[in-house]
Amino acid sequence: MKNYYLKFSLLFVAINLIAIGSKAQGKSASDSIDRFIAVKMQKLHIPALQLAVIRSGNIVKLNSYGVANIENNVPATDESVFSINSCTKAFVGVAIMQLQEQGKLNINDPISLYIDSIPTTWQSLTLKQLLTNSSGLPNIIDDTEHVLGGGIEAAAWAKVKTLPFEFNPGDKFSYNQTGYVILGKIITKLSGQHFTKFIEDNQFKVVGMKETRFGDSYDIIPHSAGAYSVVQSVNGAWVQGENLRAIFVEFPVFFRTATGINSTAKEIAEWLIALQGGKLLKSKSSVTTLWSPAILNNGQVGGFNNLVNGYALGWPTASRQDHPAVGPVGGMRSTFFVYPSDDLAIVILTNLQGANPEYFTDEIAGYYIPDMHEINGFGLSPSVKKLRKELIKTEFENAFKISQSLKKKNPNFVLEENDMNGYGYRLMGEEKRKEALSIFKLNTELYPNSANAFDSYAEALAGSGNKTAALKNYERSLQLNPQNTNAADQIKILKTK
Repeated sequence: MKNYYLKFSLLFVAINLIAIGSKAQGKSASDSIDRFIAVKMQKLHIPALQLAVIRSGNIVKLNSYGVANIENNVPATDESVFSINSCTKAFVGVAIMQLQEQGKLNINDPISLYIDSIPTTWQSLTLKQLLTNSSGLPNIIDDTEHVLGGGIEAAAWAKVKTLPFEFNPGDKFSYNQTGYVILGKIITKLSGQHFTKFIEDNQFKVVGMKETRFGDSYDIIPHSAGAYSVVQSVNGAWVQGENLRAIFVEFPVFFRTATGINSTAKEIAEWLIALQGGKLLKSKSSVTTLWSPAILNNGQVGGFNNLVNGYALGWPTASRQDHPAVGPVGGMRSTFFVYPSDDLAIVILTNLQGANPEYFTDEIAGYYIPDMHEINGFGLSPSVKKLRKELIKTEFENAFKISQSLKKKNPNFVLEENDMNGYGYRLMGEEKRKEALSIFKLNTELYPNSANAFDSYAEALAGSGNKTAALKNYERSLQLNPQNTNAADQIKILKTK
């Protein structure tokens, strides 16, 4: 997909955003969330997005924005159906807990009680370890995200059983699809029906999710929003590309516990309401178990990143002191965050691989809970938040002196390098260059041997037009780490200007 389509889709988003967008509580006028999403869609090149917000058991905002199908100029509506990719695992977690409530399994049991023909070394693994991606099993997909054995179940299953463990069970979190293939086999065996049918009958039909179904690009899915991407897998790493392109996805039926559900924001929201309202799981303790992140052998939780830092039973978690959340993420394109202590949930579905909406879900929540806005310091570590509060008083002057004063008053006050670096880039994103420079400079003073700290400071200086200081700091970064190719490249660029 070339730039022509990218430019067209962004134009279509801009023209149609308000017209198709706001249906919140019958209102037709754009509100601040619509404007926020308009900016995000243009910045991230998102063709289409659906949003649903739940408060106190009710959908209080339901919106559709942009273009569901670029090739045929089809606008997104509330009926547009999006792939939710790995968010499917959240439904698998519910299915397993339904079977536990029926007395057919216990998540703490070894899988050998429920499945035959597995290697001896796998037999002591528990269902919980599979659900929480802490099993250490070899992965049934390769580095390019393709299922082993050419996608053929027997071949994939035979191949993965010959591979060694990646680590000792419970030692760490490592995203793994093999565990979910096994869980599909267990659901099928214990329920007496294929796992897709069990989930359809016990979740989709119970909630009334008429548009929701399993499927991939081979299946005819009415009102499909399609699939586009700005990233591609290169040698096992996701690399940002320049052009928007259409993508084709294949999810073999046996693999659809890992990924495979397609739905709408409205129906996901209704499913969340049913889950919290006791229609899918009878006991509140079952929901608590479903949403409790695994504790690893070292006593810590493990997850994808600093935001989604834990993993429960098919549900990634944002384990934090303020406004904790459970937040399934799928295909770098869809997410739904539930904030149990705030009686709030946000559903965001897009048709762009690379949109990563989990990174702006908290900001949308901030329109309902103001202290969750980034501008108010939400998401910062406790120490960085304290520093921010004091720096605002001095207009970000004397940062080092203030940091030392805070440290003297409280020995537990620690400014981690990565936290500071992230805060600096957040300020740059908010176009607060002076404040960002203050933070980046402080980070170099706190971590004088960090090549990355000087690299980030140099980048901010270059962005502010201070070529001389930028060059000096890039040179310092390269001195600390001669392998820093970015610093070397930037030095060449600055010297030729």
